Amino acid sequence: MAKLIEKLGSAKRFGPRYGAKTKHTFAKIEKEQRKFHKCPYCNAAKVKRLVMGIWHCRKCNAKFTGKAYSISKTFALGEKPEPEQKEAEEAQEPEEEETIEEAA
Repeated sequence: MAKLIEKLGSAKRFGPRYGAKTKHTFAKIEKEQRKFHKCPYCNAAKVKRLVMGIWHCRKCNAKFTGKAYSISKTFALGEKPEPEQKEAEEAQEPEEEETIEEAA
């Protein structure tokens, strides 16, 4: 069975040019950048992109920098960031010290 893909959305404007895979990738990126994001200061979903890398919260009026297409750590194309969780777990575990008993 064929893999289901999302509709093109605003990438339909390119018509038959550039190929399907390129248009679907572009549509995912554009959909991510145009949606409302969560503000890191007031936690309201009112953040919009002004220009590349500059974001503005419409609730608390905060203006800050971030990534070009999103402010979150997840990538728009479904790529996963490197696992940072394992490093944090290893730092929390206490190291067991071996005691050497002297035989008398």
